[in-house]
Parts: sequence; C-alpha cells; structure tokens
Amino acid sequence: MLKRVKTWLGIEGVKIELLLPAEIKKSSGNIAGSVRLSSMNAQTVTSLHFKLVEKYIRGRRKAKLTDEYVLTEEEIPVLIEVPAEDSIVYAFELPFEIIKSRMDELESKNFLLKGLVKTAKALKSVKSEYRLEVQADVVGTALNPFDKRVLTIV
Repeated sequence: MLKRVKTWLGIEGVKIELLLPAEIKKSSGNIAGSVRLSSMNAQTVTSLHFKLVEKYIRGRRKAKLTDEYVLTEEEIPVLIEVPAEDSIVYAFELPFEIIKSRMDELESKNFLLKGLVKTAKALKSVKSEYRLEVQADVVGTALNPFDKRVLTIV
C-alpha cells in the first residue's frame, strides 16, 4: 500500500536533470542539450515537455515591470524505460526564435541610432533572462518530475 502511494506521488520515482552548454548563440536558433533521467525504481517515461521562457524586466524600484513570454514550447513523445538505480541520458534539440522589441529592431537596423538605443536601454534598466523548463510524463504518477535552468543566450 505504501509503495503504491509513493509511486503515485513520484517519491523514489524518476528524477530529471537538464544538461546544457554554458552559452547558447542567438544566431543558431537551436538549443542542443540532454536530459538525465534516474530512478530508484524501474519506471517508464512517455513524453518530455520543453518550454523556453523569456523574462523581460524593465524599470527601477517601484516602477519595475516584469513580463514573461513563452518563446517555444514542444512536447516530444518518447518511450524511455528508466531502470532502477541507473540513469539514462536523452539528447534533444529545441529550435527557438528570440522576440525583438521595437527598440531592438531599431538597434539592429540603424547604425546611427545603435548607441542611442543602448543608452536608453541602460537608463530604463532593460534586461532579459531566459530559462528552459522540462517536465517528464511518467506512467502511474500524479506529480510529474520537472527541472528548470537559467540560460545565457548571447
């Protein structure tokens, strides 16, 4: 009885870990990485759900605003048997496209306004943070394992 409850809640079940490079190039438009799956009990993973999120922050102190945008979301159907007390590494590639604001478009298109736009962004304290989230669908569990990592996109 206790073993069934542990399995249903995901305790002693599949653990997931994202393995990513230190930096990802914007121009590549692709994130290549891998996922390490490990478990104390033998279980089956049926799909992996990836989501790349941009956290767009601007302003200072009380006027600080934060928005989150989903850049890409993809569900990859897989059938991975995770053996007990062992780990499996699954490689993936996730295409993405960065959303450009009007200021970013001006900066990239107009050589004369490039410095002015950079100064305006610095004054407004504009920055973007990116994170990749992954969730594994495991047969027989209600609470699926997940992991998220902050990315450096240059």
